[in-house]
Amino acid sequence: MSDYKLLIDGKMVPGDQTMAVLNPATEEVLAQCPRASKEQLDQAVAAAKAAFPAWAATPIEERRRLIVKMAEVIEANVNELAHILTSEQGKPLADATGEVMGMAGFFRYLGSLDLPMRVIENSGDRKVEAYRRPLGVVGAIIPWNYPLLILAFKLPSALLAGNTLVVKPAPTTPLASLRFAELVKDVLPKGVLNFIADANDLGDHMTKHPDIRKISFTGSTATGQKVMASAAQTLKRITLELGGNDAGIVLDDVDPKKVAPGIFEGAFQNSGQVCLAIKRLYVHESVYDEICNELVAIAKNTVVDDGAKQGTKLGPLQNKMQYEKVKAFLDDARKNGNVIAGGSAMDRPGYFIEPTIVRDIKEGSKLVDEEQFGPVLPVIKYSDKDDVIRRANATNYGLGASVWSSNIERAHAVATQIEAGTVWINKHLDMAPNIPFGGSKQSGIGTEFAEEGLAEFTQLQIINGPPAA
Repeated sequence: MSDYKLLIDGKMVPGDQTMAVLNPATEEVLAQCPRASKEQLDQAVAAAKAAFPAWAATPIEERRRLIVKMAEVIEANVNELAHILTSEQGKPLADATGEVMGMAGFFRYLGSLDLPMRVIENSGDRKVEAYRRPLGVVGAIIPWNYPLLILAFKLPSALLAGNTLVVKPAPTTPLASLRFAELVKDVLPKGVLNFIADANDLGDHMTKHPDIRKISFTGSTATGQKVMASAAQTLKRITLELGGNDAGIVLDDVDPKKVAPGIFEGAFQNSGQVCLAIKRLYVHESVYDEICNELVAIAKNTVVDDGAKQGTKLGPLQNKMQYEKVKAFLDDARKNGNVIAGGSAMDRPGYFIEPTIVRDIKEGSKLVDEEQFGPVLPVIKYSDKDDVIRRANATNYGLGASVWSSNIERAHAVATQIEAGTVWINKHLDMAPNIPFGGSKQSGIGTEFAEEGLAEFTQLQIINGPPAA
């Protein structure tokens, strides 16, 4: 599949311009992608606005049926979508296949939810009913680390609630999203779902657009701040799922051999390009050396290669900009810590970096204080439980965290003191569509998934009148 187009008002159309999309494993041009103009974005918004009244009036049972039908289309095209995803994003094909299947699962679950009317009071004085009404046109801005899965975090809930949608995938990973759009374009009435692609130049116009009523954005905190400021001009509703500097805390009672594989996976999944990945690992001094040694052994046995090759565990970083950022973190690691595994970019085409473990490093270094978003893990020693909780919380981020212990009660007591939207015990990155997800502090605003996430795509309306005769 190489002829990619935009979806505007039910039709696949070329962009007013084109742009190259690279394979991050080879740095070669993978495809020419349509690039939307400002006028085409306006056309997509106008189409969504025109389609909104009829879609909002469509019974929720019918909206649900069509969302499930989209899940069926995804499942029927898993292999094609996964291969496109690996070629543009870089992740191993097995992981890409899992992402596509996860996408279908989110569509099925989120599409099964309901928005029932709730009676708040029915007394002799009044009857008060609470309804959830659709907002209108929603703009969804998708990042490059999980292009299809994060689309599934937003699309089913937005459509189930009765909104129409304009989706903007990341400029470096638009292809699988545009192919998905083509596959489902005839499932929905025209204009209900629209996809445009840009070169990072239409986001501001999208967030300021007077006819878009909500922006659902996943990306960096710095960009999220710009989205929030821009959306404020029209008082748009916003959901922001932003960056993290997630702490893992290893207590003194763990079995290092048992916990190390889960910690490594929690830090290095998708080559560390996960907003919720473990970004800082705090380990009690009594097990510090053993944990470091176990992580080094895993890192040295991890196959890093083109995601299209069988046996690859970690692929390249997705784009050159992130690759250069992570190389700067490696420089900091060598200066402020002791690199005990990896530590270098790989001498080959593509944006490959060795899985890197850094010990004997502290707060105040770039690698510990900032979000690296790559395959580099600082392992920090601590001796006092209260002190490590304070250190874990001493950040502007608050997306996720994990506590590792052989005593669940001890771990739970620590977990309740961590300032993060999600805290796991003896695991990391365990997510599901029925579990609400959102960040605290500068890691985000609002909630995704489950009934709480669905409600964020609605306006609460109260009908307050006399009781029925």
